[in-house]
Amino acid sequence: MTLLSSRPPQPVEPGLLSRALEVAGRLANDATDVITATAGRGAQPDPKDSPFDWVTDTDRILERHTRRVLTAEFPGIPVVGGEFGADHGADVAEYRWVVDPVDGTANYVAGVPWCAYSLALIDASGPVVGVVADPYRAQIYAAARGRGARANGKPITLTDRCGTAGAIVCTELTRKGVWPGMGQFIERAAAAHAGVRVLGSAALAIAQVALGHAAAAVLHSYREWDVAGSVALAIEAGAVVLDRHGEGAALPSDALLVAAPGVADEVLGWWRESVG
Repeated sequence: MTLLSSRPPQPVEPGLLSRALEVAGRLANDATDVITATAGRGAQPDPKDSPFDWVTDTDRILERHTRRVLTAEFPGIPVVGGEFGADHGADVAEYRWVVDPVDGTANYVAGVPWCAYSLALIDASGPVVGVVADPYRAQIYAAARGRGARANGKPITLTDRCGTAGAIVCTELTRKGVWPGMGQFIERAAAAHAGVRVLGSAALAIAQVALGHAAAAVLHSYREWDVAGSVALAIEAGAVVLDRHGEGAALPSDALLVAAPGVADEVLGWWRESVG
């Protein structure tokens, strides 16, 4: 994929931002209808190489629908998806769409009310537009570069924190399960009187930071389509995004921390100490 620059994000033509937000919001509403109508109702998972990486007919149907709409509305902008891979030229294009039709498929299959649809438009600086549908809470979260973040149309502004005591910190399993040092990370959080939650959707874990429900989210590994939409929300709401070395990057190459600015260093310290 295109390497993401550490320089300040580049401006985007306002018409593209507006159109991308409108189309992405429409697709998120479509996904909400499909997911709520089918979740936990006999959906058959198709296991890949990991029990944490299932795919269903709903994943495929939603991604095909997303690709059809985006190809018609934005000809020339390639799409990268969790189920059908990357369109030709996505690695060198100025812009690309990334979509995860159902983030949290195991929860979706079981009827556990915690999964999401995630869509983002990305350039070399990171997310340009991001939309995340939270079907079970009837929420559409949306953000565009320089225009802030919204939940069902209402502005989101992150309230900073001065410490982690009493706070929730989210993390997720990797495709192979527990990540190295995860147990120590949870112990360090507990010692600081913070609680760690592993709920099964990377997109919603990061969204909780943007919404102010969680102080931070740590993903020891991730796939771009899982998180790009919610990273857009977090950035526009006022969160910081760091790699495992503490460097700022909108979408780090292999792992990321999203946090309220006032607790980022503390949570980063737990993470780095836990993994050695």
